[in-house]
Amino acid sequence: MDNYIGKKIDGRYEVTELIGVGGMANVYKAVDAVDGKTVAVKILREEFYSNDEFLRRFKNESKAIAVLSHPNIIKVYDVSFSNRMQSIVMEYIDGITLKEYIEQQGKLTWKEAVHFTDQILAALQHAHDKGIVHRDIKPQNVMLLTDGSIRITDFGIARFARSETRTITDRAIGSVHYISPEQARGEHTDQRTDLYSVGVMLYEMLTGQLPFEADSPVSVALKQIQTQAPPPSSVNPGIPEALEEITLRAMEKDPERRYQSAAEMLRDLEAFKNNPSAKFEYKYLTSEPAQEERYQKAFRSVRKREDQMKSQKKTPQKKPVRTPSRRPEPDEEEERSRSASVIPILAGITAAFVVISGVFIATMLYLNNPFEKVPDVTVPDLVGLRYDSIKDAPQYEEFVIEVEGTESNDLYDKGIVFDQSPKAGKTVKANSKIKVMISEGAAMITMPNLIGMEENAAVAKLTELDLPYTRSEVFSTQAPGTVVSTEPGRDSQITAGTNVKLQISMGPENKVVEVPDVVGRSLADAKLLIEARGLQLGGVSYVVSNEPYDTVTFQDPAFGSQISTGGFVNLNVSGGSNQKTVVQLAVKLPADVEGLVKMQAVANGNVIKEEMVEPKEALYWRPAFEGTGTVTIHVLYNDFLYQTFELNFDTGSSKMTEDNSANHP
Repeated sequence: MDNYIGKKIDGRYEVTELIGVGGMANVYKAVDAVDGKTVAVKILREEFYSNDEFLRRFKNESKAIAVLSHPNIIKVYDVSFSNRMQSIVMEYIDGITLKEYIEQQGKLTWKEAVHFTDQILAALQHAHDKGIVHRDIKPQNVMLLTDGSIRITDFGIARFARSETRTITDRAIGSVHYISPEQARGEHTDQRTDLYSVGVMLYEMLTGQLPFEADSPVSVALKQIQTQAPPPSSVNPGIPEALEEITLRAMEKDPERRYQSAAEMLRDLEAFKNNPSAKFEYKYLTSEPAQEERYQKAFRSVRKREDQMKSQKKTPQKKPVRTPSRRPEPDEEEERSRSASVIPILAGITAAFVVISGVFIATMLYLNNPFEKVPDVTVPDLVGLRYDSIKDAPQYEEFVIEVEGTESNDLYDKGIVFDQSPKAGKTVKANSKIKVMISEGAAMITMPNLIGMEENAAVAKLTELDLPYTRSEVFSTQAPGTVVSTEPGRDSQITAGTNVKLQISMGPENKVVEVPDVVGRSLADAKLLIEARGLQLGGVSYVVSNEPYDTVTFQDPAFGSQISTGGFVNLNVSGGSNQKTVVQLAVKLPADVEGLVKMQAVANGNVIKEEMVEPKEALYWRPAFEGTGTVTIHVLYNDFLYQTFELNFDTGSSKMTEDNSANHP
């Protein structure tokens, strides 16, 4: 039996079952003893505790997800790093991976593929805005829920875009079937490497197969670098041309020719959804060999036609075959005599027919002169005009206007021309026919009832109905993340494209609570008491004290203080009386920043201090450190390298060696 099943992690999360086994960590299903919520707990396997690279990656994952807050990215509730265990408490997702879904379906419809891609790109844009590049985007790392929404997981090799530090994980790492060419070469990666992976995923969803397969991972990586993927339509001819262009642009080998942001790719997908027959012509803009091939085909076609004409001219014409004459027999002489007597009669009939025909033809030529030149006229622009006003209008008398059909159209009112053939501006002969399409007005949609629905499910429903939306958050007794109200309301008759306003519940309004007294308690008990009041544990500093190890010696705010739920309580904890020399820094914070910021102290690649502070109130961050000899401390401000200090524990002094505080984000 697994060592963790049936046990409580951090005295709070009771593990019930093992639900996933990964390369460096196992994932367990657990129940939060505080609020009864089901969570997932990711625990680093013990054999990797001595591996600095795996430890760094595991901690990096928690740091990456902790700064993200998006409905399509898995949420992190808690982290715990100690000598005994490394764990991340996350949102529990009852679903399957997108890879499993693709394998189950064979290939997806283009509407479904676009639906998933939209969510993935929205999540990546949020991460990229925070400076985080995932670098391992693949369908195995995308969880699919029963309502059609998705969550991106596994930020284990994510990289902060502002980081200047390169490690072994900056080399070719990630899933070889989905990595970008620059990632396969071990070069610098930015947000565009994630977009290449999205392109490969979209290719796989549309075709049911990967663009590159080979006998070994190295061979696949070489294909990612050197080989152009076959067009998706060569595998699945039903793929719309515009969607194929979007897929292949995302998979451009050169990052400069690729989409430059997730938002840019989202805009093209939106344009495609609005007009599935659109053409972006990226293949002509970005692929010179394809353009040359197009011209070469035209040249070959013309040359072939010319050769056929020449060969026809050289073919000799057949001459008529003459039959040798012979002397007629007597019976033939009699027959010829009879025939000769009929000839004058036939000649008279023929002459009469010719005269009558000539008179008829002359009359027709007089009435309808075919040699009279018909003037050229320019086709007018009828789109946007009401059909009733143009069908008999004198300015259009040189044309025959014919209704080809009627359709619902969101852009034009009922009775308005929304398309014509030939198009405006084309030159035609007078009295030519113009076929027009008449709008029946916008198609009406019944507004669905979204009240009480989770936001992701509500957004999926609106997307299905082609209804854009805006959202706002309000305090409500409804569960957080659910729809409180909509405008227009349920059962309203609206047109496609109508903007729907969603109000999303933030849960009950924060209340002011009293800070509990935790001085003298163990750190674990103090954490439980603080969180039971709806507050959060802030920074924890170990100090020299005669109190037992891990006992709280000081708290801020003090016992009895009134603060809002969700606020932070910072603690000083006893490190014992035999603690080494302690050096405290005074890091000046920017005075113009409002709200909480995350301050971290990093030594030897590990976060050794972390605290949420409010610059306008605190003015300084004062972390304390203990040790021996000389140590370099990097201070991070919201993951930005803010200042660097050199601590000398022999003298108990500190010296600033780098200051980037003036450039803080």
